[in-house]
Amino acid sequence: MLVLICYDVNTETKEGRSRLRKIAKECVNYGQRVQNSVFECHIDEAKFREVKEKMLQIIDNNSDSLRFYRLGNHYKNKIEYYGVDTSFDVTDTLIL
Repeated sequence: MLVLICYDVNTETKEGRSRLRKIAKECVNYGQRVQNSVFECHIDEAKFREVKEKMLQIIDNNSDSLRFYRLGNHYKNKIEYYGVDTSFDVTDTLIL
């Protein structure tokens, strides 16, 4: 299924900047960055629970925001984008 992970971390403090780096590094393990604080992740339910638990341990509930959007397996007709698209379809064949 496709899951969008969106986050907003308060970076006014040193701890906040550290949380931001941790969140971004964790997201890279599960998907690809499509905007500064938005990742597209093609994961199953078990991986979703795993990444969600990890992220919830990192954020500060009093100053940060974290959102998960489950678009499911039939997501292609639910996505519209305009302008520069630097992402690629991770479910398609990749030739190196």
